Amino acid sequence: MSQLKVLFIGGSGIISTSCVREAVRQGIDVTVLNRGTSNLRRLPEDVTRLTADSNNPDSVREAIGDAHYDAVVNWVNFVPEQVRRDIELFSGRTGQYVFISSASAYQTPPTRMPVVESTPLKNPYWQYSRDKIACEALLVEAYRENDFPMTIVRPSHTYDETLLPFEAGWNVIERMRAGRPVVVHGDGTSLWTITHSRDFAVGFVGLLGRDAAIGEPFHITGDEAPSWNQIFEAAAAAAGVEAPKLVHIASETIAAAVPEWGPGLLGDKSHTMLFDNTKLKRLVPEFGRSTTPFARGIREVVAWYDAHPEQRTSHPEADAIQDRLIAAFGPRSS
Repeated sequence: MSQLKVLFIGGSGIISTSCVREAVRQGIDVTVLNRGTSNLRRLPEDVTRLTADSNNPDSVREAIGDAHYDAVVNWVNFVPEQVRRDIELFSGRTGQYVFISSASAYQTPPTRMPVVESTPLKNPYWQYSRDKIACEALLVEAYRENDFPMTIVRPSHTYDETLLPFEAGWNVIERMRAGRPVVVHGDGTSLWTITHSRDFAVGFVGLLGRDAAIGEPFHITGDEAPSWNQIFEAAAAAAGVEAPKLVHIASETIAAAVPEWGPGLLGDKSHTMLFDNTKLKRLVPEFGRSTTPFARGIREVVAWYDAHPEQRTSHPEADAIQDRLIAAFGPRSS
């Protein structure tokens, strides 16, 4: 069997880096195309590197020359115009084109769970999700009308050691360590599926070069779905805090008071979302056999930030925002 040849457009991001590493581990010939070298995440030495602007088709054509790939994965397409360019660029040049969509594209809030790949796509709260839905529609049409060999992948929240799942970022850890209260949306009991990028990578790489994946959507998510209270408590424990002070404020209230936090809260985090991964596991049975529990993953995140103080950036004014929300909407002292 010949070695699989795969092009990753992007490849140094939170999810894509783990996928590059897993692909190389499995013996795949990996080429990574991006605009420059990321200093945050290190890729394997034997990856072929190309430099180009993925939003400039002429730049990409010049970089890849006359190469043909078994699979092309674009990690940095977000709007239909970008997908339309890729359909034109890679038609006849790849055996599979993988689009990274989002599980937030599913009906929000869902009318039934667990969510499966045939769950309707509809998110009235978040433009990011609606753009992903529009991108998917273009690919489905290209597959139906012109046999464009697309596969759609929908991640839920997927993290590595550099990503905290909070709107206020590292500021949440700082506040908990200082004994100060932190804002939790809703009552903290909604469940949220969370996936480590190492685990995602096993399922993702298993789809590459697979005829059975052509024309199909797959979500790739973990089976662990802690409540938001549990997520905050696990982060506190990882940071060495025994009893974090959690202040619960309705998601709608937060969204109205802090508009930049609203789409992600109302369009994703405030609703319980549970996923059925049966479709993926049938095709990639090794997915899910060895996973990273969030309690371990969040310890890796906090340890990484403790070791990299230069990366401890918070949302602009995150500390003041939390103080303002708690003062206006938190519990009243008697």
